[in-house]
Amino acid sequence: MSQLNERGANSERNSALWGTGGRGGDRSSVLWGKGGRGMLVATMVVALAAPLAATASPGKNPVVAPLPTIASAPAAPSGAPANAPGGKTWVAKGLLDKAKSKPNDRVDVIIQSADGASGADNAMKWLAKLAAKSNEQGDFQGNNQKSLDLIGGIKVSVPAKWLDKLKQVPGLTVTPDALIRLQATPTAAATQASSQLWPYESGNSQLWAGDLALYKGKTPAIAIVDSGVQTRADFGDRIIASVNKSTLTSNPNDERGHGTFVAGIAAGAASDLTGAAPVAPIVSIKVLDQNGQAKTSDIIDACKWILDNKAQYNIRVANFSLHSSYGTNFYRDPLDRAVEKLWFSGVVVVAAAGNYGVATGPSGVKYSPGNDPFVITVGAVDLGNSSRPNDDTVPSWSAYGYTYDGFYKPEIAAPGRYLVGPIAPGSTITSLKAGNMVGSDRIQLSGTSFAAPVVSGTVAQMLARHPNWSPDQVKGALMRTARKVSKNPKSAGLGEITASRAVTSAITPNPNAGLNRFVTTAAGSTLPAFDAMSWASAAQASMSWNSMSWADQSWSDMSWADQSWASMSWADQSWSDMSWSDMSWADMSWADLSSEDAAEGDAASDVTVSAAELAAAVTDPDLAVPVDPGVAPLTVPALVDVTSTDTAAGSVVDTTTATTDTTTGTTDTTSTTDSVPAPPALLP
Repeated sequence: MSQLNERGANSERNSALWGTGGRGGDRSSVLWGKGGRGMLVATMVVALAAPLAATASPGKNPVVAPLPTIASAPAAPSGAPANAPGGKTWVAKGLLDKAKSKPNDRVDVIIQSADGASGADNAMKWLAKLAAKSNEQGDFQGNNQKSLDLIGGIKVSVPAKWLDKLKQVPGLTVTPDALIRLQATPTAAATQASSQLWPYESGNSQLWAGDLALYKGKTPAIAIVDSGVQTRADFGDRIIASVNKSTLTSNPNDERGHGTFVAGIAAGAASDLTGAAPVAPIVSIKVLDQNGQAKTSDIIDACKWILDNKAQYNIRVANFSLHSSYGTNFYRDPLDRAVEKLWFSGVVVVAAAGNYGVATGPSGVKYSPGNDPFVITVGAVDLGNSSRPNDDTVPSWSAYGYTYDGFYKPEIAAPGRYLVGPIAPGSTITSLKAGNMVGSDRIQLSGTSFAAPVVSGTVAQMLARHPNWSPDQVKGALMRTARKVSKNPKSAGLGEITASRAVTSAITPNPNAGLNRFVTTAAGSTLPAFDAMSWASAAQASMSWNSMSWADQSWSDMSWADQSWASMSWADQSWSDMSWSDMSWADMSWADLSSEDAAEGDAASDVTVSAAELAAAVTDPDLAVPVDPGVAPLTVPALVDVTSTDTAAGSVVDTTTATTDTTTGTTDTTSTTDSVPAPPALLP
């Protein structure tokens, strides 16, 4: 069994960069079988010649009829080299293992081709011809084939036994159409308390007044690629588009509840539960079903929809609070290739790091899209029970460390533990986490799934003020203004976001400068793509290939310079230490693909916070900086005693200690917590 090293990568050393040898494979013919071809031909010639000689007329030269022509197997299609180190066709080892163990089982796969979707289609047509030669054409009927033009491939269902044959076709990358999972955390007893301090400690609250006064109608839309978003008062009329791209469910509603919660953190505008960017439009793209699962091909289809409609809806941010169940190199992964198309087209991609971290050390960040080096990957921070950043910690379940390709993730972290947000009543999470419900339509959850939308909302606020910033500039500004987490700082990347400083950053260095050298637009294509072969050659030639990303003096005044991110960002290691191998299913089996590993979030926790702590967060000198000219900065709100009274409209309250009267719909705060009114500009 493969062992995972400290970067979360398999320690097997089969090298996909240099090739694994043995490319000949099984070249047996469908027609002839595995052996004895010469004997079979000789037997057929003898058998046919005997009756011909017997029918010859006496005294005349025998008339010998020609032997019947036996058609050979059709030749494999030609094609360009694969866009991967070595340029060879690559079929995921897990698929080949499946072909050996259960050859007749159908598997859903994504076939990418260097010649585009037509090249992948030609490969399937060739397989179908092989099947027809052996009277197995039924294997290719009803295969649910669908074009994935965005990544130059197709999705298809095919018996596993045929996949090995694809190694004969040049330029292919064959991976599972793996189920995508929500970022799930192990259920654990609560050991710490927090509160809805997060918009104040992240710095988002410093931007709310300007959002409403200056940028309402100018803030770009956030695409929530998730389980759907419920129409509710929290979002008003800001859900400007809603589509269902899931092939697992035809129900357009948020059956899971996850997407509504994510949207609430990113852009909710409830008067007592405001999200990061309360004026940002929302585009809901449903890909997850009621069980929190999606097909990789459905999410690729969602990416294509975003590209096709980004101009119409001004989509500049895409949030992915989910991850694949299959780990491989980013340049092979079809979902990584899809989100890169968004990034190269001006859409900032924000992805959750994952909730498969371990308490003993780095877990690695193994799965797409969070493993992609271009995108912004977000870890989770637990704020504790105070406004002081020096007691913030990273929960053990928040994944961090190196990807399979040696890139360090996450880059930044954001509040992600014990957050309260909206949820669709009756959705499956409300049953799974009934003890976390706050009234009838709110819930307390934890996870990097919910740290990511804090950043997505922040990005929308940044682009409202700097509409010409590129995704690389946005990423650089967020990284440059992050503040260090004191305990185990590398688990948070460069640290917690500071939204108010990120939007006012006068310098936006490019953390992807090294990678951008290998982004090219092929002849006949309209979208750029990453040239993995050139990158691998450069990385082999020089371990400092990425030094230009950090050579800019703009990084030199960073408060986190002692973390030596320049040396962390890409592992200083020999190629032999890299997990370039034809990876197996890592630490999962095929059975794992059918269900998620746990319900979202920790067990419910008391999130009571004093008004003094909340006021301290509002006036934190790291965050209370001038943001929008002509707009008064947020001041410390007056305290209002709401003990044993109905919640006043427009209050930021300790919602998790409240109980809801389901008959009247009113909320009664029976605890003795203080309430701080939200800024009047945010009230309806």
